[in-house]
Amino acid sequence: MRKKIVAGNWKMNNNLNQTKELIEVLKAEINEVKLNNTRVIVAPSFVNLQEAIEGTKNTSIEIAAQNLHQAKNGAYTGEVSSEMLASIGVDIVILGHSERRTYFNETDEALSEKVATAIENGFDVIFCFGEQLEDREANNHFKVVESQLKNALFNLPSEAYSKIILAYEPVWAIGTGKTASADQAQEMHKFIRGLFVDAYGNDLANELSILYGGSVKPSNANEIFSKPDVDGGLIGGASLNAKDFSEIVKAI
Repeated sequence: MRKKIVAGNWKMNNNLNQTKELIEVLKAEINEVKLNNTRVIVAPSFVNLQEAIEGTKNTSIEIAAQNLHQAKNGAYTGEVSSEMLASIGVDIVILGHSERRTYFNETDEALSEKVATAIENGFDVIFCFGEQLEDREANNHFKVVESQLKNALFNLPSEAYSKIILAYEPVWAIGTGKTASADQAQEMHKFIRGLFVDAYGNDLANELSILYGGSVKPSNANEIFSKPDVDGGLIGGASLNAKDFSEIVKAI
């Protein structure tokens, strides 16, 4: 049975004290939730990762980084390597987020290298992908998603997928006022799983967790998570509020 997963991406939010406070409240909230085959992951900023690791010891909350560089080391000012992250106990990373693709020009080719580096170093990868508004309006959303997945992931051997978590982000439904319906999420998730059936077979495809990352909130989480191919969510803004995030966890 594939895992249910709720992951919180804190993005560029929370200083050290705010990180400590949020983790403490989150631990209390999550402690009240019965987790049945469900992983709970949060991704603080780089500078607060070690504090987050220390603060969540002996809890069910896992800590992820928001990015890593594909090189082992070298003259890459401002970047962070998998070895650095592993040295403080981080073994999960978010790669390919729409903001990284848009603001930092991350390409499918670069992401393929990052994924390979992460897998080689024992990381779980939350791999993000999804279409922009113009893609959806031009009815190219399936084509764009297929291209992003094939270019970045389809070179991986089957055994690597035990470390891959997929996260579909309809970029047009994040912070735009537009809303993707639960049916639209299911339609795309079913399409995604079908791509992996064709490429790797039913067994692998049916074990892949596919998260939805389009403005999940306590008010819509139940409906979205009820869909058969939606295995959880990658949560942005709502993950910065411990009560809201725990309500989303409960909805899974």
